[in-house]
Amino acid sequence: MIVVATSNEHKLREIRDILNGGTGHRPVRTCQLSVIENGKTFEENAIKKAKAACKKTDQIAIADDSGLEVKCLNGKPGVKSARFAKPHLLCQKLLRVMKNCSDRSAQFVCVIAIAYPSGKIKIVKGICKGKIIHEMRGTNGFGYDPVFVPKGYKKTFAQMSATMKNRLSHRGKALRKLKSTLADAE
Repeated sequence: MIVVATSNEHKLREIRDILNGGTGHRPVRTCQLSVIENGKTFEENAIKKAKAACKKTDQIAIADDSGLEVKCLNGKPGVKSARFAKPHLLCQKLLRVMKNCSDRSAQFVCVIAIAYPSGKIKIVKGICKGKIIHEMRGTNGFGYDPVFVPKGYKKTFAQMSATMKNRLSHRGKALRKLKSTLADAE
């Protein structure tokens, strides 16, 4: 059993789709926590949440911290991506603060920490490079998906199917590394 420290249903769906992926790899269940994400890095926040979930359940626990790093904003919103604005206003605020940016390059980053009952911690990371477009497009996904176009593509994450997004995304890349790391530990 893998415990996932999240209350975000969108993330949980992506995690289940990739980890279970028809292979029956490992069942996934959630663990609700009250962990203050005050780390300065994605790694610090992911480790803090994974350790807390592992301690609470005495099971292997995973937690991710992820976000958007925009070049013209010196890497912001970064670890504060989810707190950059109210969830339904993230894209609007980002577009507003970037209105004078000519370099629209950005990357999504996902760090997943794996905490084992033995105290061991492992980290996997996924990055998806791309750019921020000038308007919102698409209705799939969540967060910044309507304004992020992955490098080499014309559609935003919000215009892609879940399967395509999972193949390209930062979280998809990190979860495939996680799946491999968990398989190696068995």
